[in-house]
Amino acid sequence: MNEKLTQVDTKEIELADTLFVRDIETRVFQTIALQTLSEIEGIAMLEGNIIDSFLGRDGPDRIKGIAVDQDLKKHSVKLKIEVNVEYGLPLPAKAEEIQTKISHEISRLTGLHVSTIHVVFKNLIIPKPEGMEEEEQPLLEVKDVTEAIDAGEVIS
Repeated sequence: MNEKLTQVDTKEIELADTLFVRDIETRVFQTIALQTLSEIEGIAMLEGNIIDSFLGRDGPDRIKGIAVDQDLKKHSVKLKIEVNVEYGLPLPAKAEEIQTKISHEISRLTGLHVSTIHVVFKNLIIPKPEGMEEEEQPLLEVKDVTEAIDAGEVIS
């Protein structure tokens, strides 16, 4: 009987089954995405509005325009990114740039698989002409516009 006890692997007794758990909060994924988006030219994040403030949807745990859904069983994450894009940029190429960079950073920093990145372009950013300020362009009344058209002037 003593012979059987000496043949038992003592590692099984010393080290019980260990379960390692890793939780990553949504805010971490949002911050990684936000930092990555800040390095991409020609896009801007969404801005909150007064309704969001009243309803409490712009709290400290929510970054507007970045939604995250984690699948703990598959060790993957899905993101929905809503951004404004500068007018004139090719949208498919910009979407691919956003998806590639965010996917790479999240995978690199968290070790999780990024299963989906859904990019939604919410609005266009119209660049202001160089050297033009809003104050430099006075608003024309309707009668001023019609007089300019009648006189053959070009309105810019």
